[in-house]
Amino acid sequence: MRIGITGTGLFTPPHSISNDELVAAFNTWVDNENAKRAQTGEKPLEKSSAEFITSASGIGRRYAMDRTGILDPDLMRPQIANRSNEMHSIQCEMAIAAAKEAMAQAGVSAGDIGAVILACSNQQRSYPAVAVEVQEALGTKGFAFDMNVACSSATFGINIAHDLVRAGSVERALVVSPEICTGHLNFRDRESHFIFGDACTAVIVEDLEKSKAKEAWEIMGTRLATKFSNNIRNNAGFLDRCDPEHRDDVDKLFVQRGRAVFKEVSPMVADLISTHLESVGVAPTDIRRMWLHQANGTMNQWIARKVLGRDATATESPSVLEEYANTSSCGSIITFHKHRAELAEGDVGVICSFGAGYSVGSVIVKKRIAGDAPQAA
Repeated sequence: MRIGITGTGLFTPPHSISNDELVAAFNTWVDNENAKRAQTGEKPLEKSSAEFITSASGIGRRYAMDRTGILDPDLMRPQIANRSNEMHSIQCEMAIAAAKEAMAQAGVSAGDIGAVILACSNQQRSYPAVAVEVQEALGTKGFAFDMNVACSSATFGINIAHDLVRAGSVERALVVSPEICTGHLNFRDRESHFIFGDACTAVIVEDLEKSKAKEAWEIMGTRLATKFSNNIRNNAGFLDRCDPEHRDDVDKLFVQRGRAVFKEVSPMVADLISTHLESVGVAPTDIRRMWLHQANGTMNQWIARKVLGRDATATESPSVLEEYANTSSCGSIITFHKHRAELAEGDVGVICSFGAGYSVGSVIVKKRIAGDAPQAA
């Protein structure tokens, strides 16, 4: 059996925020806060700058489900209203939009899908699973479930979808990743207020013998790895109501030790990709493209250099950071979605994501055209 990715979809939120806009709001808040600190003798806070953001991350702007609240110095968080239980949730709406594009690309209908895996950093509720809501809204068959491995969620989801198809549990699975990262970002933290944006991706994984797609990306292999670390953390959860004095602590939002993450995760990722390539008989020189997690441009350059043995070109390791920023689990899939069309049949690439956990997910793929997959006897 050959199993592959036959369709991808992308939902991009309606609002974009530039570095200059984000910095203006942040610095206004800093001025107001420093005026208060001057009265108490506290150390003043340092301002941010668009130049600092670009040089530190490669990020130029980001999309958001709401920009008004984020850019309000008195609020500095997205304003997203609660919905009644009879309405589609906001994550469900995002997933539907991305899924429809992926299904159209794959040439399948909702009734052809046997499993929905909603894989992202944060689900907006514990239950019922948002994936089951998406299943109902789309009209897919079989079963659905939520999962979370932070920024690696989409590649872990592709691994699970691949294994479900290989085991015969389903012929076809949908992996959706509705990320509202701005909801768990501290916009008053100079070191991280610029990192995240919102987006949703969708991926169709299926048996290529039964595929209707004009082109497919055969999955040559998947590999996952995790290692516990506190260097990226978000402690928000349902137990917060049990200790209300600490409900609004800083670590109830995204916190990280950036330098430690760079130092520890980068070699972990490069080693996993290298050993994964070796295990499927692919030499680094045979890699045409690396669709890496979009967290930091310098980090991705370092990883690509370690894997390839030289600096990667912008074509070999494309980036969407300038436009989308870090969209958590969506990043590598957005890059794959936008930067694969010109590759030729037989070209090999690596989709890789990494993040909190630590976690790393690698998916090695090879381009196939329609009719290239072997047919059942």
